[in-house]
Amino acid sequence: MKRAAVALIDGEHYPPVVADALRQAGDRFDFRAALFLGGTEKIDAEGLERSAEDLYGLPVVFDADMCRGLARVIEEFHPEVVVDLSDEPVLGYEQRFRLASESLARNVGYEGPDFHFSPASRDRLCRSPSLSVIGTGKRVGKTAVSGYVARVLQEVFTGRDGGPGVVVVAMGRGGPAVPEIIDGARSALTIRDLLAWSRQGRHAASDHFEDAVLSRVVTVGCRRCGGGMAGEPFVSNVAEGVELANSLGPGVVVLEGSGAAIPPVRSDACVLVAGANQPVASITGYLGAYRLLISDALVLTMAEEPLASAQKVREVMERVDWVKPGLVVIPAVLRPRPVETVEGKKVAFFSTAQITQEAVLRRYLEERWGCRVELFSNHLADRPALRADLDRPEISRVDVLLTEIKAAAIDVVAEAGQARGLPVVAVENLPVEVPPGREGGLAAMIERLAAVARERFESRV
Repeated sequence: MKRAAVALIDGEHYPPVVADALRQAGDRFDFRAALFLGGTEKIDAEGLERSAEDLYGLPVVFDADMCRGLARVIEEFHPEVVVDLSDEPVLGYEQRFRLASESLARNVGYEGPDFHFSPASRDRLCRSPSLSVIGTGKRVGKTAVSGYVARVLQEVFTGRDGGPGVVVVAMGRGGPAVPEIIDGARSALTIRDLLAWSRQGRHAASDHFEDAVLSRVVTVGCRRCGGGMAGEPFVSNVAEGVELANSLGPGVVVLEGSGAAIPPVRSDACVLVAGANQPVASITGYLGAYRLLISDALVLTMAEEPLASAQKVREVMERVDWVKPGLVVIPAVLRPRPVETVEGKKVAFFSTAQITQEAVLRRYLEERWGCRVELFSNHLADRPALRADLDRPEISRVDVLLTEIKAAAIDVVAEAGQARGLPVVAVENLPVEVPPGREGGLAAMIERLAAVARERFESRV
């Protein structure tokens, strides 16, 4: 069956060549219109708009802004796919990814001679308002933001018939084969509980465990393998996880992505998390632009020296505004908060932070929480280096092991703590907007998106 299509064409190709290509592709595509992208070498530009339909055999749209033009033809002609018949120099790599992002964000495929991007297969499965938290990569603070979102929404939503106000559905590369519920709302889960699960062969540092322990909400753990350029997992059991969440009667479902992979379930609102320390192109170029276009707000973490200069943060924000004008952007930093008091204690702190953050994190722990950091390790994701850190002489002076719930936190750090008789205290990373207390900050943004999610959900039920 032919697919409804619009074509991208340019004036660097001789019009009869383009018209012939459209005819040859007519056995696969039902071309409804074309978007003219520019270029004048092979055409008579004067009067082209008047003669274009005769030249190419279908309606042709002209717009000085390629992305705006593509949005126009998609809205008017309702294609299933955009077929790219252009080439250098009119379309380079950057422009093609930008147009692909625009197309995919409108649930339309984008393909050319040797590439094919498919829109995400995301069905609306949530039977409550939903909000997704997605990222532009690993270690950008997505789980920290997800946990914060869940805590804010606990104050906004109540469940149905005694159900939980918030259920987080988290997918991860170490998630369970069958989606599982971890109830962090009714009982205060601890490192000891995670250690018991770890000894059963489970990856007890998965995001759904972290969310349950640190945010004290109900979570559903799922798994995924692979992640496409537009965030589609190769396989996942998230759909089954959402059905499990639905059965609990939640007030709202928070769908948490994994790395740059996006939950394959459509949500009513979306928060994107990116790191200001990432290359600008990773956030606003390639298919980072797609993630911006499908999001309602951006939390820009790592927005401080030495991770990112003030100039770099401004550059990212300017580029974001170019991709999606008016998108709410909140620069933030991550700060550690032990879940138990450590005042007056000598501690070892285990994290996944970059080593350049050691000084600021040491200082924050000591000044804010009243402990003394004897040992700092950023090797939670490097088991050999982590074990070497646990054998450093500073450990002999330590009263408490502090650890983020990441990577080898449970099977290495918690095990070492129990073997040595040292208490192990979990640490969450709090997102703090920059500057602190700025008007329209992170909590206010989440509450606004909660209202948007509720309104969108109610408008379609």
